[in-house]
Amino acid sequence: MSSISISIIGTGNMARTIGARAIAGGNTVEIMGRDQSKAADLAKTLGGAATTGEWGTAPAGDIIIVALLHDGVVPVITQYGDALAGKVIVDISNPFNSTFDGLAHREETSIAQEVAKAAPASASVVKAFNTVFRHVLEKGRPDVFIAGDDAQAKARVETFIKSLGMRPLDVGGLKMAHWLEGAGVVTVGLANHGVGNLDFALGIAELPV
Repeated sequence: MSSISISIIGTGNMARTIGARAIAGGNTVEIMGRDQSKAADLAKTLGGAATTGEWGTAPAGDIIIVALLHDGVVPVITQYGDALAGKVIVDISNPFNSTFDGLAHREETSIAQEVAKAAPASASVVKAFNTVFRHVLEKGRPDVFIAGDDAQAKARVETFIKSLGMRPLDVGGLKMAHWLEGAGVVTVGLANHGVGNLDFALGIAELPV
């Protein structure tokens, strides 16, 4: 499998986890953070083909993973503006409400759909990774649900997910991102009640024919 060029906007735990899996999968990774020293430290920690990009400039990667808290995603996409033209933008956020039992936005939308409104017309948006807890993403091989309107963009994200040793599962168009965010709420409910811990991921079990 050929190397995939990834840029990660963010320097937190999910940026570190996805970055590490990406490097292990033979991909190149660029880290972009408001704090250049944090971005440089993360790139150094990741090693391999990890580099540091300058915040707000055109990302080097073909796939841009926005690893930020949900309320910061759209403002950053707006700030980057035309620098994201032609890119595949992956939103991984979960817009939980303050009690983690619902979504922060009340309308039938999603952060990914709002990103699509703010991004350049030539960019493609895919929702992914939001139903997987960070440490499961770090240590396991979970199913990764994705949603998006651009079939070619989804195919590129699927190839990237496979390079991480995980199985991508397409749930449909970008409007399904709303329901993936709802599934993120379900995972928290399961962690607090039915399962009682964070050591699981939602997935699909296919019955034998």
